[in-house]
Amino acid sequence: MDLVFGVCLKYFKDAEKSKDAVMEIYSELCLKLRQYEVENFKPWLSVVSRNYCLMQLRSPRSLRVTEFDADVMQTEQITHPGNEILEREADFDKLEECIALLPTDQRQSIRLFYLEKKCYNEIAGITGFEWSKVRSLIQNGKRNLKICLSSKGVFDD
Repeated sequence: MDLVFGVCLKYFKDAEKSKDAVMEIYSELCLKLRQYEVENFKPWLSVVSRNYCLMQLRSPRSLRVTEFDADVMQTEQITHPGNEILEREADFDKLEECIALLPTDQRQSIRLFYLEKKCYNEIAGITGFEWSKVRSLIQNGKRNLKICLSSKGVFDD
């Protein structure tokens, strides 16, 4: 338990939250130990604990939202709303051009995921691809879109 608590404390930096996490990790261990054959328990337990903590930190309920007060913020750049809208429209046109340049499978997966808000399983059902293939197509498509958009001057790297 000390190992798991130490890992949790490292990520959460809160003793009470770490204690709760230890209890949840140990309740999940029964299920995980039935699924996997573990040869080196201590390193495996450390990885399971770390993964649990990271998943908790990444979950939407752990995100803190701070209100943005535009009156407090200063900028040297004077912006005109009309120009921003025109620039945004031009960026959307470039995005459409780049999407059209993608290979068919990537283009279809990107459109289903980002524009039609489908999950990987739904896309796999629609396209007939394996789940891992869908994931790969979306990742590669996203990378290719970024490269294409960068070459068109959309991103300031």
